[in-house]
Amino acid sequence: MPRRPGAATVARRGTPVVERGTVTSTLAPACGRAIDTGNEVDLISWYHDRRASATDLVLWQGVAVRDVEIRAATPTDRQFLVDMLVEAINWLPERNWSREQILANPALAHYVTGWMRPDDVGVVATQPAGRPVGAAWLRHLTADDPGYGYVSDDVPELTIGVVESWRGRGVGRVLLRAALDVARARGTGRVSLSVERANFAAGLYAAEGFRTVESFENADTMVVDIRA
Repeated sequence: MPRRPGAATVARRGTPVVERGTVTSTLAPACGRAIDTGNEVDLISWYHDRRASATDLVLWQGVAVRDVEIRAATPTDRQFLVDMLVEAINWLPERNWSREQILANPALAHYVTGWMRPDDVGVVATQPAGRPVGAAWLRHLTADDPGYGYVSDDVPELTIGVVESWRGRGVGRVLLRAALDVARARGTGRVSLSVERANFAAGLYAAEGFRTVESFENADTMVVDIRA
């Protein structure tokens, strides 16, 4: 994990996120058949009780994702989230950190340690048969244990990982939007992340409304306001 100058907590701030798909610029609901409860859309119940089909995602997201479904992350997804953290960190071909190295590094492991906490939010992309191919999750880290994308204690940080063979198909973009929709439904106002500037995902996040709030030698902390 590259280190960035300029902050006392630099060694404990955030996780790069990975997605190499094409970019669109309009935020949209995560699926077309979300349940309208009258005053608001009950997205949390939707993601826990149903799975959004690829057809819904194409219709509502404007993303041509085939053979993928979205479901809520559960406590049993911890091992897969570790796998996706490894994918996210190793987005550079020359970077090949092992699962053991990452879990032994507190500045990285805290993105998955103790999953699933009461305020953790996540979504998982799966093949129709149920095999997971990507995940996006939000976790609140504190000033005492900040991530690379730390902004404040009340702003959760986003991590996204997609299985290598599934990158470039829009899966990360759909996961991003789905995670933000669930966070919004839970009353979250802002979401942060850290992304290395050379990562193609930086353009995706900018297109999806994230704005740089702090820059370092080779990475940026970005924030999106998701308040309705």
